[in-house]
Amino acid sequence: MRDRRLTEQRNPASQGIDQLDALGIVDLINAEDRRVAEAVGAEREAIARALGFAESAFRAGGRLIYVGAGTSGRLGVLDAAEMPPTYRTDPSMVQGVIAGGYEALVRAQEGAEDHPADGAAAMDQLDVGAADFVLGIATSGSTPYVHGAVDRAKELGARTGFLLCTSPSAELLEKVDVVIAPLVGPEVITGSTRMKAGTATKLVLNTITTGAMVRLGKVYGNLMVDLQVTCEKLQDRGERILEGMLGVDRSVATELLNGADGHVKTALVMGHLGVDVEEARRRLDEASGVVAEVLGTGE
Repeated sequence: MRDRRLTEQRNPASQGIDQLDALGIVDLINAEDRRVAEAVGAEREAIARALGFAESAFRAGGRLIYVGAGTSGRLGVLDAAEMPPTYRTDPSMVQGVIAGGYEALVRAQEGAEDHPADGAAAMDQLDVGAADFVLGIATSGSTPYVHGAVDRAKELGARTGFLLCTSPSAELLEKVDVVIAPLVGPEVITGSTRMKAGTATKLVLNTITTGAMVRLGKVYGNLMVDLQVTCEKLQDRGERILEGMLGVDRSVATELLNGADGHVKTALVMGHLGVDVEEARRRLDEASGVVAEVLGTGE
């Protein structure tokens, strides 16, 4: 009997891929990849609900916790790791849990995904509670570790969601708060979900966290103004933001940024209102960190 999971079915378009030359392989993979964004777009309402759950968790002092195995787990850890340098978040705010632990990030831990009790134990270790949003990621929809984690998170009172790339079961739709199911179709190489399913996963996670950060006021216009300067690249980016938004030259931007201890948002308020660092911080605190409430829109 053919596997009902879409991620495990054979793709008719690629059954002769082993007979193609290099350019033919590239063209075939690219043609299949074009389906991904459309499939993700079809799940826009579910993704928006997940974004809202993440925002609510953050506002309540809770966390967004991704749980996955293999590629799914790695993508969750990656998205979590990118939040602190991009949006100056506490590292605990967005977390990624991967079956097999951090060793599984660089070397496959075969069999680690097969134990639902281990997923449940991971939720206990993180002290998951009602303020948190736990999103399970399993593109096949069947990974025991992920189901164990999501089930336990629900028992602990957290909001829960599930991201998969096959048609969700009625049971899954019933047991979690949101299901995101971009149906990207069978992979070019049967079962190789690091390809289209992995790309869809990355798009969804990017949208959830980016959207939540925008909603929390960490973006002004479309600029990441809540970044903290920690390297030359970010120093340059911060100075360019200040140059563009304030209409000042680079030396003034550098002085403002240094006076704000490398925090672009604070420097922007200082320069725009002509206030010192303490007053800029006070006004941002009163506005819950939302620059638009202090300065108006950033268009």
